[in-house]
Amino acid sequence: MSIDKIRAYWNQRPCNIRHSPVDIDRDPLTYSRQVSRRKLFVEPHIWTHAEPPLWAGKYVLDLGCGIGTQAILFAKAGAEVLAVDLSQKSLEIARKRVFAEGLENHITLLCEDIEQPWAWLPLYAQRDFDLVYSFGVLHHTPHARWALYGLQSWMTKESELRIMVYNRFSWKALWIMLTYGKGRFWRWAKLIAEHSEAQTGCPYTQTYTPGSIRRMLAHVGYEAVSVTKDHIFPYQIEEYKQYRYVLEPFWNKVPSWLFRWLEHRFGWHLLVQAKPKEYQC
Repeated sequence: MSIDKIRAYWNQRPCNIRHSPVDIDRDPLTYSRQVSRRKLFVEPHIWTHAEPPLWAGKYVLDLGCGIGTQAILFAKAGAEVLAVDLSQKSLEIARKRVFAEGLENHITLLCEDIEQPWAWLPLYAQRDFDLVYSFGVLHHTPHARWALYGLQSWMTKESELRIMVYNRFSWKALWIMLTYGKGRFWRWAKLIAEHSEAQTGCPYTQTYTPGSIRRMLAHVGYEAVSVTKDHIFPYQIEEYKQYRYVLEPFWNKVPSWLFRWLEHRFGWHLLVQAKPKEYQC
């Protein structure tokens, strides 16, 4: 899979670019805050997984920062952030948001290939990272191991790796197969890739099980401390596009405790916390 093809896809429509109806050039601050608010409303587990206040005064590497939502969360909480993304268009939006939020002295934005950290980290990293963070990105790059390999040399015994990747045996994966695949499970990989995002046709999407993500991390020098599941999207798509949050009829009948139970067992997001192996007891 060509990195150029992946870059072109995300340049065409950066992730979450339509989380606000406001024109970013007319009112970048309102746009930025609406994007962050909507992201956290739909995916509240981002806050509990990232724990932004925990990194106040610390140094964070955001691999695949997109339009900057989570880099901004970290910086607002007091962190210094090096944020990297493949998509120039995403970074254009991120840069406007960073300046509108007054965080330009706390976030450094780089347009680089996250699969080749050895090529740019020595040039831009100011010190060892307390947190290496990547949310919803590593499953979209063909060589996720390359993105993580060697980062331990930029981490300390107190550092953490926190990532989110897509869960193979999830409610959304089943929905994709039944809706678009009509049960043709032999087309699993292609269908999951094409329909994993709001904009169809994503060129590459990998999915993981808790076991496979643990093994992948082990191969590149990390030990997973915890792997949990979360996130089922319950809203009607057309209403959601109009910034209205209307539950699908099915989910209206499901009590909240059962919905959370299902999210923790069949959620689309695998939330991983890990440490470099050499720092394990």
